[in-house]
Amino acid sequence: MKNDLKQRIQTERGTFTVKDTQEGYPLVCIHGWPQSSHCWQPLVPLLSGKFRMIRPDTKGMGDSERSLHPEDYLKEALAKDMLSVLDKMEIEEFALVGHDWGGVIAQEMALAAPKRVKRLAILNIILINNAQGNLKVREVLKEKGYTHNWYQTFQQQPELADAMIRGNEEVWVSHFLKMAKGRSFLQEDIQEYVRTFKIAHTSTTSANYYRALYQDMKRWATLGGQKFEMPGLYIHGKRDIVIIPEYTHHIEDCFEAGVSLVSLDAGHFVQEEMPQEVANALDDFFGKLL
Repeated sequence: MKNDLKQRIQTERGTFTVKDTQEGYPLVCIHGWPQSSHCWQPLVPLLSGKFRMIRPDTKGMGDSERSLHPEDYLKEALAKDMLSVLDKMEIEEFALVGHDWGGVIAQEMALAAPKRVKRLAILNIILINNAQGNLKVREVLKEKGYTHNWYQTFQQQPELADAMIRGNEEVWVSHFLKMAKGRSFLQEDIQEYVRTFKIAHTSTTSANYYRALYQDMKRWATLGGQKFEMPGLYIHGKRDIVIIPEYTHHIEDCFEAGVSLVSLDAGHFVQEEMPQEVANALDDFFGKLL
């Protein structure tokens, strides 16, 4: 494994913690909720021989700064954060992969800087420009009573999650991570996520990802017919109870240069549940840039 540097990077948009294997073609990896850049750790020994794995903590999560301004958690704004980090690192073009909310941030980055993002991989999250597929998703979720989406509504309530999660971080974070359907999380991994969730104000800043959703969705509603310019890859853990298989319907309509679908027997945290299989798919997809 290459030398893995952890650094704090100051930008005009804030201060961010970034892990960087330092050598190879830049592969930017954006984590999701309720996690941090630690979620990519299983892939580092499998991919860092070819790729420079750059793994930032997004605003309000991991070891990056906690802004208390709700508008900072609009996904378009979080994408600008990540691009500002890459500007500071003097990285012009790169491959990009994102999981969960990180997958949405990655899509916003691809729309904002299409010439810089050479290939885009998305893991277990909505495609924000998939108007037809997402309509079907809403129909299915409505039939199920949105049962598995309770935590999203909970966090959108003013001040409730802030008060109830604070002091109960281990119970809260562990609940979601224990829903893995493939390889179980090691206790040391759970504790790393709990550690960063215990940083002051995280119960608020992590909830802000969901509080911004209504405004995000208004923006995404304008993206129908707009396609990502670069080739795409969608990796889906088909046992995910939140990102159901219908999310993968019509994804071919979302990419100008084509998209491939890899479906794995995993739950939501696909890169940690099945790291070798995900690494193989990413290596094959991004390897075409080398």
